[in-house]
Amino acid sequence: MLKHFCFIKLLITREALTGLMIMKRALISVYDKTGIASFARELNKLGIEIISTGGTLEVLKEAGIGSVKHISAVTGFPEILEGRVKTEHTKLMGGILALRNSKQLNELESHGIEPIDMVVCNLYPFETVTEQGADLKTALENIDIGGPNMIRAAAKNFENVVVVVNPNRYGQILSEINKNGDVSAETRKALAVEAFKTTARYDSAIYRHLEKTFRSTSSK
Repeated sequence: MLKHFCFIKLLITREALTGLMIMKRALISVYDKTGIASFARELNKLGIEIISTGGTLEVLKEAGIGSVKHISAVTGFPEILEGRVKTEHTKLMGGILALRNSKQLNELESHGIEPIDMVVCNLYPFETVTEQGADLKTALENIDIGGPNMIRAAAKNFENVVVVVNPNRYGQILSEINKNGDVSAETRKALAVEAFKTTARYDSAIYRHLEKTFRSTSSK
């Protein structure tokens, strides 16, 4: 009887451990690189694989973080159009958006896609450059496309993906992972709300600036 009880207890323990969220992979692509090298270094120490885009990857490499993988190594496709197209790829978006159920994980596996557990991203400084009087061409080049897509995808899937848009959150996230092995459900929710607020404000700034610009040029 005791042996049977111990066996059941062992099964329950294994199931509980298997159900824990274990972060394996983070995608980092940031314009504001404040604190990113230290954050990535700590993630790396925790055994989390780092995937990154060109500019961010250079900063991480210069900081001595050697085990960073360029997104091209994941997608099998280079950044193109002078960086206009970087992260818009099924192997990245699929890894972010997939639910962690057997059906969707099997589908990922069949396409050679690995899940992404954290997205760290902040956006081109559209508001800053337009407030400084940038011309239309410069303003348009500072409209981030891939960043908002990744942020929204990660925020939509917040139960499975931690989305980080604010460098001030890095310390909190590391603290939670070090203490609990994961980021709490409440923090994930707060980060998702912060992410959608960020993209909403960003899109609002873009349409308001373009509306004002086009109105003034058409009246001349």
